Amino acid sequence: MLWLAAYIGSVVAINVAFSAAPHLDLLWSCWAGLIFILRDMVQVRYGHWSIAAMLAACVASYLLADPFVATASVTAFAVSEMIDWAVFSVTRRPLRDRLWISSSISVPVDTALFFGMIGVWDPAVWTVGLASKLFGISIVWALMRAREARAVAA
Repeated sequence: MLWLAAYIGSVVAINVAFSAAPHLDLLWSCWAGLIFILRDMVQVRYGHWSIAAMLAACVASYLLADPFVATASVTAFAVSEMIDWAVFSVTRRPLRDRLWISSSISVPVDTALFFGMIGVWDPAVWTVGLASKLFGISIVWALMRAREARAVAA
């Protein structure tokens, strides 16, 4: 339940943050990386119900954030969530690989859709957004790989 609450809360919080202080978009871009990790953990834990979590986060964002930002967020999350869902549903690779594959596809799409829709064209913001998301999932991938290697060695 912790992953679910953290995911929904983070989606809403980042949309409110982008709405309330858009001049801090570079900071919010760093935070966005966490949301993708949380989304993947929700996907692992709850499977297809992760889509319901995304919908709950989107509704709350519409109620609490600027509707313009919420629309961009919903669009980007919906597309990236469908990519994530497809990778998890179709790919039979180990979990750590599915996490990385889904992120490597969905992160650039999400970043382009969200920032494009809200009119942020600053290359630094895009770079930080992409890098933070891919860095985060790469750390999770490495930790999972190390844990699996220790389990095999034991």
